[in-house]
Amino acid sequence: MHDPVTHTLTLLSVALTALAQICLKVGVGNPELQILLAEKAWPAFVAHALLSPWVLFGLVGYVVSTATWLIVLARADLSAAYPFVSLAFVATSLYGYLALHEPIGTARLSGIVLIVGGVLLLARS
Repeated sequence: MHDPVTHTLTLLSVALTALAQICLKVGVGNPELQILLAEKAWPAFVAHALLSPWVLFGLVGYVVSTATWLIVLARADLSAAYPFVSLAFVATSLYGYLALHEPIGTARLSGIVLIVGGVLLLARS
């Protein structure tokens, strides 16, 4: 995958996926939704979540990411493109740690380093 356009589209798709996941997390973090979740009012939780602007933005992000990914798949080998998807895990983990103050233990940090190293190796092949 040496084509700069395909490479850019791949990274864009991965970034949109990570952003979409972050938006979904922010959207369901609403205190009202957390009450519904605690009460196990699943249908009400889902209905209210789907009306959240953050959740809607996240869903749109997934749609745009998927459309972009389709272009990537048409232009690149699956085995070359797909490892980049794991970078979304890296991005969301870092966001969780920095913005949401989620713990990031040694095992997770080691996994992140391995993912980044693996993607770099695959990108060079």
